[in-house]
Amino acid sequence: MPGYPYSDEQLRSLIARARTIAVVGLSAAEHKASYQVAAYLKAHGFWIIPVNPTLDSVLAEKAYPSLDDVPEPVDIVDVFRPGETILPIVQAALRRKFPVLWLQLGIHNQEAENLARTAGLTVVTDRCLMIEHRRLFS
Repeated sequence: MPGYPYSDEQLRSLIARARTIAVVGLSAAEHKASYQVAAYLKAHGFWIIPVNPTLDSVLAEKAYPSLDDVPEPVDIVDVFRPGETILPIVQAALRRKFPVLWLQLGIHNQEAENLARTAGLTVVTDRCLMIEHRRLFS
């Protein structure tokens, strides 16, 4: 996906093509943003794969300790982790050839973002997948 920041057309296309979203840092706490975003996406037809080493399941989906443990292909890796923890997540996404890294609002790690972009991943930063879906598809 050329161009950054991405146009609404590019974001719409990226989201429309996605079916499976790994949510890294998904919490079981309903008041947390990660839970609310994942619940919204699941309600809108996306398959959510929780990635959290402290959970067995959330939102009626089996949770995996890391991206390396996810047994299925993933269209978008949606990250809810602090910036300093992003590099290993990017490295796992690259190993697994997951095409899109989506860093939620306020999450940044320039080194990890550069690595992902240089390796050919589409990297969306400082945007909420739920907000963008609502804005572009409602």
